[in-house]
Amino acid sequence: MGGENPHSKAARVDLEAVAWVSLAGIRRLIFTSPALAIALACAACGAGHDPAGSSHRAAVPRRAAARGATRRPPAPARPLKLAYRALFSLRAPLRDPASAGLGDGRFVLLGGLDAADTSSAGIEVAGLRGLLGSSTLPLAQHDAQAAALNGQVYVFGGGSFSELNHILSFDPARGVVRTVGSLPRAQSDVAVAESGGTVYVVGGFDGMNWLDTILAFRPGAPVRVAARLPVGLRYSAVSAVDGRLLIVGGSTPSGASDGIYRFDPGSGRVRRIGRLPRPVTHAGAATLGSSVYLVGGRGDLLNSQSASVWSIDPLTGAVRPAGPTPECSPSGTRSSSPAASPRRAQWPAWASWCRPAGEAQRARRSTETT
Repeated sequence: MGGENPHSKAARVDLEAVAWVSLAGIRRLIFTSPALAIALACAACGAGHDPAGSSHRAAVPRRAAARGATRRPPAPARPLKLAYRALFSLRAPLRDPASAGLGDGRFVLLGGLDAADTSSAGIEVAGLRGLLGSSTLPLAQHDAQAAALNGQVYVFGGGSFSELNHILSFDPARGVVRTVGSLPRAQSDVAVAESGGTVYVVGGFDGMNWLDTILAFRPGAPVRVAARLPVGLRYSAVSAVDGRLLIVGGSTPSGASDGIYRFDPGSGRVRRIGRLPRPVTHAGAATLGSSVYLVGGRGDLLNSQSASVWSIDPLTGAVRPAGPTPECSPSGTRSSSPAASPRRAQWPAWASWCRPAGEAQRARRSTETT
């Protein structure tokens, strides 16, 4: 590989309108159009954010409504086609960081695990051409998630030697990290999305239990329980669309989930609206246009990483294939020849990190801390 670590390559994605990529099969780190704001690590300028102006309500003329005419269902959205190009390298391999998009083609990675499976306290801010700056968390941690809100990045929970309950804020302009609150209990493996000025923390793990809570956080206010899931859930993929959250896949006490749930913050209702073609956990999600895209992930086995990308209709739960990510080979390295497509718009994204097979076999499946 010419002396270059293939596990630390970042990627550029070419789409017809926007582009993004995730930590394929490991965690969510997503980078999309600035119009979308934030998701996934697999999550960034847009993943988990409710895009302004998006609406799925079909217009009904007054005259037709007066006659009691039936509203036509909206046409299904066409999935975007993805292509990946190498862009730049991170300083070292990294997985399971918290992540958030900062706008203007920038994103931030906070904490995570290095190639030796050791938690990191590093904060890396990057842009279109490479790393822009760095800072440090109060302690090394991984398996947290983050959301950007009003110029600050908020990090929720995570794991170190045990689960953490802190809520941290990171100011990208000054590089300052502060503790600004706490979760009701220590928890890692959470999913996070922002919608309407509120950050929602979905599921997680407290060291003993899979959590079924959806927590709501607003700066300066106590954390509250906004709703409960039908089952305890870790490592789910979450993205906001049209004022609601789509919660996809994840790990339940009985294994990986194929569930697609929709959470309405207005009513507090959680409803299953569909199923994935197969159970998926550790995936990423982002809203692009009127669809939510599920990126990568894996099944129950630690070495079952997936290169699939799925388009999900947030109204009906219908799932359609939308193309693969750069694929992990059986040896744990990235494929060197991702499919190409015509260039329309180019937005960078980040590291696809594939686990060596030996490491996957050594990891402990029961706790899923990796």
